[in-house]
Amino acid sequence: MKTTRHFLGFTTAILVAALLLPSFLNEAGPSYKFAYKQAGLTEQQAAAHLLNRFSYGPKAGDIDEVVKLGLEKWFEQQLEANQPDQILNTKLNSYDAINLSNAEVVSKYPQGGLVRRMAEKEGIMIRDTSAQGKRDSREKLQAYMQQKGFKPQQELFRQFISQKILRAAYTENQLQEVLTDFWFNHFNVSLNKNQCAEFIPAYERDVIRPNVLGKFEVLLLATAKSPAMLTYLDNFSSMGTNEEMPQSMNEQAIRRMQSLSSSRPADTAIKARVQKAKSSRGLNENYAREVMELHTLGVDGGYTQNDVTQAARVLTGWTINPAIRAYGNQMQKPAKRGPKAILAQKGFVQEGDFLFAANRHDTKEKIVLGRKFAAGRGYDEGVELLTMLARHPSTASFISRKLAVRFVSDNPPQRLVDRMARTFSETKGDIKRVLIAMTASPEFWEKEALREKTKSPFELAISAVRGLNAEIVMPYQLYTWITKMGQKMYYYQAPTGFPDRGQYWINTGSLLNRMNFGLALASQRIPGIRFNLASLNSNREPESAEAALLVYSKIIMPERNLDETIKRLTPMLNDPNLSTKIQEAASRETPKTEMNSGMMNEDAQIMDETQSTLAAQKQKKAKNGLASIQSSPGNNTMLAQVVGVIIGSPEFQRK
Repeated sequence: MKTTRHFLGFTTAILVAALLLPSFLNEAGPSYKFAYKQAGLTEQQAAAHLLNRFSYGPKAGDIDEVVKLGLEKWFEQQLEANQPDQILNTKLNSYDAINLSNAEVVSKYPQGGLVRRMAEKEGIMIRDTSAQGKRDSREKLQAYMQQKGFKPQQELFRQFISQKILRAAYTENQLQEVLTDFWFNHFNVSLNKNQCAEFIPAYERDVIRPNVLGKFEVLLLATAKSPAMLTYLDNFSSMGTNEEMPQSMNEQAIRRMQSLSSSRPADTAIKARVQKAKSSRGLNENYAREVMELHTLGVDGGYTQNDVTQAARVLTGWTINPAIRAYGNQMQKPAKRGPKAILAQKGFVQEGDFLFAANRHDTKEKIVLGRKFAAGRGYDEGVELLTMLARHPSTASFISRKLAVRFVSDNPPQRLVDRMARTFSETKGDIKRVLIAMTASPEFWEKEALREKTKSPFELAISAVRGLNAEIVMPYQLYTWITKMGQKMYYYQAPTGFPDRGQYWINTGSLLNRMNFGLALASQRIPGIRFNLASLNSNREPESAEAALLVYSKIIMPERNLDETIKRLTPMLNDPNLSTKIQEAASRETPKTEMNSGMMNEDAQIMDETQSTLAAQKQKKAKNGLASIQSSPGNNTMLAQVVGVIIGSPEFQRK
């Protein structure tokens, strides 16, 4: 009996080790097997499910390629995220702003209000509220920006948004890009907040994307040190209030900031920050609260308001290196030559754009979640706090559930979440191993989970262009439609990020806008998106609209039972006024929610820009005697309407 127990225990240990051992040590391939056959799925159906959840939708031929490679092997390659991306890199070459450092962004794309103050200080502009004065001011401001080499921030944001669309559509490392979207949303920051907006491109590039498949605590610590997060949740200004804090050191730090900017014409911003530093001494709990409620433990994670206050005290002094606010390289040199060694001796820590300002730190003892943080440990207290939160059992459950909601269903089985949470705890937050635990579980493959998730507007747009094998020449034009469908990327104001449940995205108005998008895309009325519908069907023209619906439904929505969908869509095929009816219905039905009303003015401007571009293209084509957009090669009007109806259908909204 004892021998049997020992054998069973040894066997269990071997199985657990096989699951947790990194697959790159197993030359025979991944040590796990997907349980799709037990769920009654064919290999092709299982491949389609993988692509729908871990990519932005399958392109023609993707399912066959995954089957040929092997489902587990494909997933393993995606976990490694090192597939070559020549096409994507070529398309990104023209975007010169997306690789700038934070300091370079601040220097080249300063905030509009700051530029105006600089121009006024130099006597280039004077305040004049008359209509003529405003026009003159705009012209003078543009000339001043050109003289100084400044560019408008909107150009930076346009490039940033465009690169996200291109990455999602073209990257071979699809899982990494899907997770970049997931984790950015989890650690949300918003372009709506001007103070942090300029730091957001580097935040996604340097903080989020490189860490999406690593250890959770590494990702958490990187976000905590990011200028974008420090500014978005105001921790950059948080300061201890203990009486024995050396205020003279504060004055020394302020004088150092002043000396860095004394010779620069752009020192207005630095002086403003100096004044703010003098006047804003006090504890700010915003980040401490959100790091517990939203980033780690969850709202029911077992912390109290006192824990929030104590954690905020631990994190005092976590701020931004003032050198990145410098305008020009001259500001960087004195910062590098400064008394860094002396500051280090006094407990200051500088890591790139992050600064732990020891003179702003609460030096007294704190207690968070029952753990004592001894007095006077400085920067290490914050690292210990964030590591503790990252490894907490509540965090394991909260993050595992959030991953399961994103990749399995809006209401994932508790047994699956528990299994993922155990893996999270056992591996100290290894995101790869948690994803493997999820996909190796039978719950991931159950038929109830198939196509249970609803695509966000961004996912809808990208999956549509991928499914049509489209070439994206003007990615920002897609953004205008994504915004119209209800998702203004990077502009979600609340730290929660966009909700990840279907009920948030789907209502009568949004469905009509989605159908309108499908028709506009298929008829090539979205500038800068090119494709050939006929080539998707090997240039074989269907005999009728009904035949086209059947053929293209299978091409665009592979490995699905489409009987009910085809029956539902058939009556819409031959209505010549379908697009007009949908536009009219959408204008009547789209609710003016808080999110929609907050973006109405800018959306209108964006859509006007799209329509202007479209009108210009039509005029040019008419002038040159070319065919209309609707009748471009391989895209006749009937076929375009059929494909548009498919993309706008409820079935295509699901993944």
